[in-house]
Amino acid sequence: MQLYPEIIDYLENAENEINGILPGRKNVLDLLVSFLQENIKLGSPSSLLFICTHNSRRSHMAQLLAAASIAYYGLKGITTYSGGTEVTSFNTNAIKALKNAGFKIESQEKGDNPVYEVSMGNHIPIIRSNSKKFSNAPNPASGFIAIMTCSSADEGCPLVPGSATRISIPYDDPKLADGTPQQDLVYMERCKEIAIEMLYVFSRVRISW
Repeated sequence: MQLYPEIIDYLENAENEINGILPGRKNVLDLLVSFLQENIKLGSPSSLLFICTHNSRRSHMAQLLAAASIAYYGLKGITTYSGGTEVTSFNTNAIKALKNAGFKIESQEKGDNPVYEVSMGNHIPIIRSNSKKFSNAPNPASGFIAIMTCSSADEGCPLVPGSATRISIPYDDPKLADGTPQQDLVYMERCKEIAIEMLYVFSRVRISW
């Protein structure tokens, strides 16, 4: 499997900024690293379900950037998903930022909640993305790692039914910049921040493999 060159370039650039992650934040990310390492020791696959309130921005970004980071490091047995506590739609500003990172995203079904096909590279399975509740298919029903990517979902969903563990890794909402001159920059910054942290997680898992 081979990521698109644009994604590789993007991740290589982000990888150079891993050392800038603050110690306190690394402690949070290391909780995810530890759980993944334990699954590897047991020979068990890992399902990561990124959860945000509307499943429109941060949870999609995290799912796709985590998937790209997994492929970047050549890891196996780790699958990513996303969902929300509510259903809205995959935000077009988030899509634009991900396209800027090298993802190919094509609309497959129109409507209030469009379905997109996301491609990351040759011979890498396409991910179908649209807004959904975290409990809806194709998301896993049990044994998954629930990763809360926004504070409102974290507060409103203290227990995630079926999860093996729950980890809070919140990100600031880029929605606050919608309609402002800073909109595109803020979305790209959030995309880059998530990429750096996902690379940190999966580089640590690779080291322990």
